[in-house]
Formats: sequence, structure tokens, C-alpha cells
Amino acid sequence: MLPMSIRCKTCGNYMGRGTKVNTRKEIVDGETFLGILIHRVYFKCSTCSAEFTIKSDPQNSDYIVEFGATINFEPWRVEDQEVDTRKDAEGDPLKSLEYRTRVSKREMDIDADIGHVRSIKARHAAVSSEAMLEAVQRALAKSIFRNKEIVLRIHDEEDQTVRTQKTKIVDYRDPTTGSVTARRFLRPSSRGEELNLSKLIAKSSCVRVSVIKKPLVKPLVNLSQNHDRNVLLHRLHKVCETSC
Repeated sequence: MLPMSIRCKTCGNYMGRGTKVNTRKEIVDGETFLGILIHRVYFKCSTCSAEFTIKSDPQNSDYIVEFGATINFEPWRVEDQEVDTRKDAEGDPLKSLEYRTRVSKREMDIDADIGHVRSIKARHAAVSSEAMLEAVQRALAKSIFRNKEIVLRIHDEEDQTVRTQKTKIVDYRDPTTGSVTARRFLRPSSRGEELNLSKLIAKSSCVRVSVIKKPLVKPLVNLSQNHDRNVLLHRLHKVCETSC
């Protein structure tokens, strides 16, 4: 079976890859590549029965037509032709200019084709670029504000004022459950008295209620009653003086 498409040099017959023919094989003496043996295979043309040979090429992972036929396409032939063209262009300024122009035109065509393919893909894509940017921003915000390794503590203003004013805290616990049922805050006032700021804590299975009692303020004395009392005392004092 032919490993490639070839053309017979005797009759010019073309034989495609995979054509089944009778062959015989031998090992090439004195030729190896990194210890790999090179094989030679003998074929016959299907039209004129002319013999041609093909050798294995381990270096390029391919086969080489050795005698009696020509290969239709050789991958390395394009590279060799490119190298020869470059060498010829280095010696002649006009050829060098032509070569550079051809290379730049080919690169521009490749860039245009790539841009066209990208525009087609973007047109048929279900997700737009704005949606992608928004998703990236959400992921970034989530990674910053929802980091499980970092816990931010919110300071309680009530606890801070209790610490600064040296308030005495007295907890009353339930003897059966051991939970805090009431909390008493004793804070010294400016007159040297202790203000009782009690807080009742009631716990239930589903709701927690806190009740804060405000400090009691003594009622003000009525000024009119105080004035009448002073007038009465003054009159009694005068009566006592006259009687004496």
C-alpha cells in the first residue's frame, strides 16, 4: 500500500495514497538515524510495471521516493524553497524589496482573516463583552468582601462607653438554665451617686427581647407652694415678735 501520492517517471501514471500493490522490503545497509534502521520498499507501477523504490525517513517521520518516481507533495520542499528565496533576496536589492513586500502583504492578509474570524465569533457569541466585564467585577468584589479567612468585627458603642466610664456590670443568671436573665449597670454620676441602669434580658426559643430601664429622676418642687410656705412662716414670726 502506497504511503503517499506519487507519479511514475516511466509512463507518467499517477498513483494515489493507499493504492494496493505487491511490494518487497529490505533493510538499507550502513544507514541509520539515531540507531533506527532505515527500510527500502520496492513497488511496481500499476500501468507499465516499472519498478520504483521508497525509503523510510525517521528524521522527518515520513518517506522518501528514492528511484523511478516523484512525489506529488513534500512538506519540507516548501521550507527549502523559502530559504532559497530568502538567500537570493539578500544579494539583490530589488528581490529583497519584492520579498519584504510579499511577506508584509501576507502578514496583513493573515491579520485581516484573524480579525474577520474574531468578529464572526463575537457576533454569534451568547455573552457580550460588557457582560463578561461585569461578571469579572462581581467575582473580584466577591473575592474581596467575602473572604472567609478575614473576619471584620463591628465595635459596639454601648460597650465602649461602659468601659470608658468604669461602669460596674452585675449579671443575674437563672439557676436552672444558667442563662443571663438580667444585667445591671452601676455608673457613678457627677454628684457621687450610683445611677442604676438596669437591662432585662428575656430569652425564648425564637425571639430575644431587651428592655432598658431609664434612671429615675426626682420630681421638681412646685415653686408656688414653696412661696406660700415662706409667706406663712414670715407672718407667724411677726406675730410672735408683737406678742413678746
